[in-house]
Amino acid sequence: MAIDIFKRVETYKGLFAIEKISLIYNLLTSLLIVFLYDRMDHPATMLWDRALIAAVTFVLMYLYRLAPCRFATFVRVVVQMSLLSYWYPDTYEFNRLFPNLDHIFASAEQSLFGGQPAIWFSQLLPQMWVSEPLNLGYFFYYPMMLIVVLWYFIFRYDLLEKISFVIITSFFIYYFIYIFLPVAGPQFYFPAIGADNVAQGVFPAIGDYFNHNRELLPGPGYEHGFFYSLVESSQQVGERPTAAFPSSHVGISTILMIMAWRGSRRLFVCLMPFYLLLCGATVYIQAHYLIDAIAGFLSAFVLYWAVTWMFKKWFARPVFLGERVVASS
Repeated sequence: MAIDIFKRVETYKGLFAIEKISLIYNLLTSLLIVFLYDRMDHPATMLWDRALIAAVTFVLMYLYRLAPCRFATFVRVVVQMSLLSYWYPDTYEFNRLFPNLDHIFASAEQSLFGGQPAIWFSQLLPQMWVSEPLNLGYFFYYPMMLIVVLWYFIFRYDLLEKISFVIITSFFIYYFIYIFLPVAGPQFYFPAIGADNVAQGVFPAIGDYFNHNRELLPGPGYEHGFFYSLVESSQQVGERPTAAFPSSHVGISTILMIMAWRGSRRLFVCLMPFYLLLCGATVYIQAHYLIDAIAGFLSAFVLYWAVTWMFKKWFARPVFLGERVVASS
């Protein structure tokens, strides 16, 4: 049954779990900036950005006390999730300082599959009827997240804090991996080493190449397609040579599908085609090696279990629904 989004709820004066984990990530990466200060490109700006994000978080908490309704809760959750558009490219500012490891992952891909599935996939099926649905799936990543969060907000408000915490914390765990495991993926690495090397199965180490180069060439597929253009535009704006292994696109979307399954079988079925297209697209557009996608899928189940346990152990609190009190776990 739908809910009244402006219905007042019992005032909770503290930070939500999603805000606490965001501030923890903020603090840890701030300490890392201080440690690497002399090597970073614009550390003062990064520290200022973090201070501003923390300030916004506390301002929203205090504004919530003035009008503690479900809509205000939703705003606080959405603001933290929208900040992922900042935190994702931010990982590049750290891992660009370390030697690139794509040569290891491309070589592993070559050994396991006898070639590069990311190249085979797009070369074998360049047609519009393949390219457009796959690009649609890739573009559906953030809308899929919003749909799942909205479903819980409307139908299972008592679980909203939990599922938002699981999503954001999973992202932050992936981001920590990306900071210390600099793998850019085929769409950046292959142009850097040249098509001849890729064809011959030769994958040289390129050291700190991506510390000074982050050009992204147009991806494969039907170049005149609507969804192809949407993906290309979004990548040109927000993509960086970072975050290839494991694939957070596959990992987070798998976590979202687990949440959809647990919440509503109908929601799960509706999202399944987009999920399958998204997983295939990560390799098709050469954003990831196939091993990245496999690792993303497998890691999702571990993360869902571990982060859910974290929430229940350290962050769960009572949620007030009218006259009822429901444990947020």
